[in-house]
Amino acid sequence: MKIAIGSDHAGYRYKQAILQHLQAAGHEVEDFGTHSESPVDYPRFITPVAKAVAAGTFERGIVLGGSGNGEAIAANRVRGIRCGLCWNLESARLTRLHNDANVLSLGERMMDLPTALQIVDTFLTTPFEGGRHLARIQQLDEQ
Repeated sequence: MKIAIGSDHAGYRYKQAILQHLQAAGHEVEDFGTHSESPVDYPRFITPVAKAVAAGTFERGIVLGGSGNGEAIAANRVRGIRCGLCWNLESARLTRLHNDANVLSLGERMMDLPTALQIVDTFLTTPFEGGRHLARIQQLDEQ
């Protein structure tokens, strides 16, 4: 799978670990930055990830910050993006199953790294259920 990834300084350490995890699993991953723990403004790194996913250049995106809230908000400003903020496995499963999320937002300060990696794997392997949820996704896309 082609995956775009980006973070601010507060999500940098997990971004690096997730990047390695994804590459080891055989995914093609592009890192949109940031490239250190020096303070930065998250929209500079999150918006390009979202735009790349919306354009179809990447199948999925992963964005990270301290809580993941700002990153989810930034990603969801891009038309065609359905970014789910996930803090546990069930939220990751449901954001794909019911919402067909194409971007995952994670907060480094909200979980340990093993949990973050499990959330990523769940996000990437859970299919969209379709059915009654499809009409809701279409309504979102019409806005």
